[in-house]
Amino acid sequence: MYKISEINDKNIWDSFIRKVSPQSYFQSYNFGEAAKMENISVQRIGVFKHQELIAVAQITPVKAKRGRFLHIRNGPVVHPQNLDCLKYLFTEIERMAKKVNASFIRISPLIAETPENKQILKSLGFQNAPIHAMDGEYVWVLDLDKPKDELLQNMRKTTRYLIKKGQKMGVEVIQSSDLKDFFSLYHETSRRHGFVEHKGIENEFNIFHKEGNAILYTGKYQGKLIAGAVIVFYANQAVYRHGASAPSGIPASYLIQWEAINEAKSRGLPVYNFFGIAPPEKKDHPWAGITLFKTGFGGRPVSYIHTLDKVLSARYALTYSVELLRKISKGY
Repeated sequence: MYKISEINDKNIWDSFIRKVSPQSYFQSYNFGEAAKMENISVQRIGVFKHQELIAVAQITPVKAKRGRFLHIRNGPVVHPQNLDCLKYLFTEIERMAKKVNASFIRISPLIAETPENKQILKSLGFQNAPIHAMDGEYVWVLDLDKPKDELLQNMRKTTRYLIKKGQKMGVEVIQSSDLKDFFSLYHETSRRHGFVEHKGIENEFNIFHKEGNAILYTGKYQGKLIAGAVIVFYANQAVYRHGASAPSGIPASYLIQWEAINEAKSRGLPVYNFFGIAPPEKKDHPWAGITLFKTGFGGRPVSYIHTLDKVLSARYALTYSVELLRKISKGY
């Protein structure tokens, strides 16, 4: 009834993602290609039912000190009418995992956290992963189906004021493809806020930019670089992927986001995705500051089912302990 085949056709792959789960950015073909440029192995498999593609999974092996595992970020992506194929799909993925001596399989499908979905995945042997919400699991989005004036009016008063202040001050927002200056600001921001820098930003940016789907925004005041942001356009959304800023009191970051929102709107995209935010009940969360910034632009929270692990070996106990302790110590 079912057949699993490798898929190497970008159009077939992305057409399915756009149709079934357009929010699944990390399952995009280009994101997989960017990973390959970092010497990360990527395998794309699809489940076919009577020659019709009904599910896909872009899989990467992760070799960490705490253990080796197969990772399916924002996936697998399955047509909702064909959830019964999941058992067949994961039988194949488990075979792949054992072949590379992986101790578990980790998935983060961007699906609703309903009792039905949780039960389906539990029946397949999955349990909650001991990590914080990540990979777009809990995000802040802005619907772009309103006129610009209304979008401004729906913002927090302070945010609206800072956008207008930046415009009056003559803050210059430039669209660029030169990441050199951005990285110097990004490194500085990382040191100041104590977060681990993302790897592969340049390759991710370049591969999407080549198709006109990534823009680097830089904000300058009196010739000095104040802020920068990498925005990627994929499927139905613009995604705020990376940001950096210098402590200056100049509201360049606010003006950058407003320009990016307008660009997404001009492209006819229905959603601007600010990406990860802190849970509302955790006021001391490490992302509290950036959450205040993002939510000021108006919009709504979107949450999906938490990341899940399927244990394949007793070695998983080390992973569980390390990740749980890290989560607690960092205040997530």
